[in-house]
Amino acid sequence: MKVLFLECNMGAAGNMLMAALSELLPEPEKFVEDLRALNLPGVEISREYASSAGIRGARMHVFIHGEEETSEDVPQSTVSRIEHNHNHDHDHKRHHHHTSMTDIRRIIKDLPVSDKVKRDVLAVYKLIAEAESQVHGCPVEEIHLHEVGALDALVDITGVCMLMEKIGADRIFCSPINVGSGMVRCAHGILPVPTPATAEILRGVPCYGNFEGELCTPTGAALLKHFVSSFGHMPVMTTEKIGIGLGTKEYPAANILRAFLGKTDMPMMTVEELSCNLDDCTGEELGFAAELLMKNGALDVFITPIQMKKFRPGSLLTVICRSEDAEKLTDLMLRHTTTLGVRRKTCARTCIHRSIETRDTPFGPVRVKVSKGNGIERCKAEYEDVARIAFEQGISIWDVLKEIKD
Repeated sequence: MKVLFLECNMGAAGNMLMAALSELLPEPEKFVEDLRALNLPGVEISREYASSAGIRGARMHVFIHGEEETSEDVPQSTVSRIEHNHNHDHDHKRHHHHTSMTDIRRIIKDLPVSDKVKRDVLAVYKLIAEAESQVHGCPVEEIHLHEVGALDALVDITGVCMLMEKIGADRIFCSPINVGSGMVRCAHGILPVPTPATAEILRGVPCYGNFEGELCTPTGAALLKHFVSSFGHMPVMTTEKIGIGLGTKEYPAANILRAFLGKTDMPMMTVEELSCNLDDCTGEELGFAAELLMKNGALDVFITPIQMKKFRPGSLLTVICRSEDAEKLTDLMLRHTTTLGVRRKTCARTCIHRSIETRDTPFGPVRVKVSKGNGIERCKAEYEDVARIAFEQGISIWDVLKEIKD
């Protein structure tokens, strides 16, 4: 299985993602020609190699009528002074044209790209528009984007969608996202980091911030939210190519986004881990709750002895489940235990491929669980079949297993 892992230790912007992914192609420069072939009016695109903290990588530039979209990080000490001049800046920005979502849809419809790329571009824009709608409290159709930023984002989004199609990864994984901190000055004024739209888009995604400045843009956030299957640690994979995309600002750390492309023969999925601490549940209540959770779709349920407040012995109830079952199982934990709250975290789960085979034995057909992957091969007789034979033959489980293996 072909897998792609995105390392966003310094956040993500559309141009950084595009630059990193372009490095995974056999001919990165040809991709620039593909972008220029979109024939967007007033748009100029270039690609160069540069370095950040001594690390070489690719950097994409998108100019709209000769102007490149930027945002300016605002030191906390200067916020009050800039706010004093806000009216002047606002009057200046009124002279820029704005683009509506209707305009964006019309442009996307006429792009010389595949239908899949068009669907992906529209889906990413839908995430951005819905976030802006939520932030500003107005319908999606009334959202208007600053002209330079709108076309710049259109190139970035379309470029990344084109690259994802060319790369063709079966699964895409991403690290937790460093969103930055502080304040940023953009077309709408001075905003906190992450900006309200970025924060809205990244609901449910693991994030943190440890550098002052805007590290993750709404465009970068929406692209990750749309394409990434799971956020967390790098999966078990054999890396074949690494792409490095550079940001435009300088920080104490290398301002880069890395894309790792490789293969894995181990199936992966995202699971949720639900847990709560209990010191006033009876054994009967815990047992009933565990059985109920398993019957309602939990992949696993286990109870761990722990020590709680005032040195009370207690139990840690842990549930592993699919993401789509998390809400239902959380409700069952709240209803059928004495807990007042349930913790939840998303985990990447790497699995060895498993299958059930039926094999002939001296006792007749027996189901065998076969596990293969990453150089590992195991087989184990199904417990229910072994137990049934032991009862029928009046012998021990060990005798059945020995006879089957021999």
